[in-house]
Amino acid sequence: MVLFHLERVAPLPVDQAWLRLTDWPRHADVAPLTRITVRTPPPTAAGTVFVARSGIGPLAFDDPMEVVAWQPPRRCRLVKRGGFVTGWAEIEVHPHGVGHSRVVWREDLSVRLLPRLFDRPLGWVARRTFGRAVRNLLEYDSHHGEPRG
Repeated sequence: MVLFHLERVAPLPVDQAWLRLTDWPRHADVAPLTRITVRTPPPTAAGTVFVARSGIGPLAFDDPMEVVAWQPPRRCRLVKRGGFVTGWAEIEVHPHGVGHSRVVWREDLSVRLLPRLFDRPLGWVARRTFGRAVRNLLEYDSHHGEPRG
């Protein structure tokens, strides 16, 4: 089990940062080798289920998640319901000065059959991977298909 915490400041108002972070299919745009399928009809709410499929060929796996708390535009909690990856994630968005927001991402991540010996490397990889994804989600301009700035 790996518990990690990320914080990022974005030059976006809270509502825009929230929309970027909780647009589930958009996560596939910033996470390499990942596809997202939302299995429940919109809009997102408690009970929404989506699946992140990551990897290539026989090395791919599904990471099904369910939204268990939905308090837009401030807080969302997800529970990972897979047989391979389990745990939870929590996303919070707070005002930070004028027109900016502070994003807090907490995640408890477990990979079944992975010995505890690998917790430290898994934590390092998870912080790096999710940190990059959060940064890219906050920077990615969906209207132009490229990073802002």
